[in-house]
Amino acid sequence: MMNALAVQLNEKMQKESPAIYDMLSDLGKNLYYPKGILSQSAEAGKKAHRFNATIGIATENGEPMHFRHIQEKLGYAPKDIYPYAAPQGKELLRSIWKEKLLADNPSMQNKSIGLPIITSALTHGLSIAADLFMNPGDVLITPEQYWGNYNTVFQIRRGGRVETFPLFNENGGFHVDAFRETLEKQKEKAIVLLNFPNNPTGFTPSIEDANAIVQVIKDVAASGTKLVVLLDDAYFGLFYEDSIRESLFGLLADIHPNILPVKIDGATKENYVWGLRVGFITYAADPDVLDALEQKTKGIIRGTISSGSHISQTILLESLQSEEYLKEKEEKFQIMQGRAVKTKQVLANEKYAPFWTYYPFNSGYFMCLKLNDIDAEELRLHLLDKYGVGVIASNKTDIRVAFSCVEENDIEELFDLIYEGCQDLSK
Repeated sequence: MMNALAVQLNEKMQKESPAIYDMLSDLGKNLYYPKGILSQSAEAGKKAHRFNATIGIATENGEPMHFRHIQEKLGYAPKDIYPYAAPQGKELLRSIWKEKLLADNPSMQNKSIGLPIITSALTHGLSIAADLFMNPGDVLITPEQYWGNYNTVFQIRRGGRVETFPLFNENGGFHVDAFRETLEKQKEKAIVLLNFPNNPTGFTPSIEDANAIVQVIKDVAASGTKLVVLLDDAYFGLFYEDSIRESLFGLLADIHPNILPVKIDGATKENYVWGLRVGFITYAADPDVLDALEQKTKGIIRGTISSGSHISQTILLESLQSEEYLKEKEEKFQIMQGRAVKTKQVLANEKYAPFWTYYPFNSGYFMCLKLNDIDAEELRLHLLDKYGVGVIASNKTDIRVAFSCVEENDIEELFDLIYEGCQDLSK
């Protein structure tokens, strides 16, 4: 028996956007945000001026109870550290992140876009999307080069099927034709997952290719296929060469009723705070649908992690408000860009040609070598054992190298050691 609150949300979605309602998984249709302890506590927080005996924390001397030996190491007020954050996150942080999105993505202006909901980083955001939209047997379409954790999130947890297409065409650009061919096979519903800058290749498409991707999605939606389009923007902003410099999210917002764009991003990679685990999930839809999706998303969060880390949100909020934020972000960008440029300079050496080529890269943290005749896993283990060099074997032919964690002056030595490892295995 479906809960009455879920029924209300579903009726609202069916009225405003039957297509998006049809995109929901069975779990998604059953989800709602309960009117329980949290909602009653929120009401008490506004009106209980005498005593507020609602929420399960302890207080002392008018503030959250805490240990002195913890508090003396932290520079934040107890109220911004110890109480539970709301399931959707700190409201001011949500608002400021949306302001950032609008500033970074001109195509988002004047579109119907919801307030970002705070997640426990990117994987949690992907997991929320999988819960909301994927039934067993549903198809996830993504390029051949993709982050392996997608398998766990969408296949193992939700029973979906991953279908891939070649990421690159013969000219090194995004393979628009292969994307179209794969997407056109889906006749009722599909979930599209695009990750730019791409992990593992470090590739972001050109403005021309990005517009072509959007056109493909619009054409397939116009044919009647309902498309949930997930934009994994984990490495957003780290664009080093000619490419589109905004998310496809804004370009996809409001262009067809059969398209639901979902932006999943966060501070983890963008702002170098990986361990703080602060991410965001943002929807683009009609206002009533946005409200229903937010309630269902809060229901997932409440039923899984309950709420995210309060102190992490406090730290990020203060950082985004800091006068030093933009200056320091540009400083780190220059370091990252320097490493990417140096990597390309080193890879131009023709001595490497017998052993590998490399996939196009222009952004992000990574690049990938495509080995000619050597097994990637065999090379990975050999590099570890003989040279103390760690890389990732993505499949039988591809080696992922994270130039993000190698000093610029050490990049040439890194690739020379990989070269020596290849020489060893070729003898």
